[in-house]
Amino acid sequence: MKKLISIIVLSVLLTGCYKDDLIEPIRPEATDNLKITNAVGIKLQSPFVTSEVSMNVKSDVAQTVTIKIFDIANRVVSKSTSDVKVGDNILKVYTTALPSSAYRIGLFDAKGNQLGITDFNKI
Repeated sequence: MKKLISIIVLSVLLTGCYKDDLIEPIRPEATDNLKITNAVGIKLQSPFVTSEVSMNVKSDVAQTVTIKIFDIANRVVSKSTSDVKVGDNILKVYTTALPSSAYRIGLFDAKGNQLGITDFNKI
């Protein structure tokens, strides 16, 4: 019985430490603070983030994009793919797993071409 309880506790602890996906599509319309004038790009709702922030990913074609978050040493600390439609795509970025620091978030197409990049500070 003690072994069973130990296994359950260990599995709960290990599952609790697993990082969830940091990017989640939410798909509402872009508000004024998320509008992008160019045909392609990326824009965060705010450059100062606590646990989450909305992000507009604008594309001129429907495609799968990769969103990478880089730390101050330019190392990838998070990477996620998302299917986007033509025009505005509102996504939610969760940053609770990131330590407080400065970050750069980049948008890349399937060939690895950078479509947009912006900075934010996790506070």
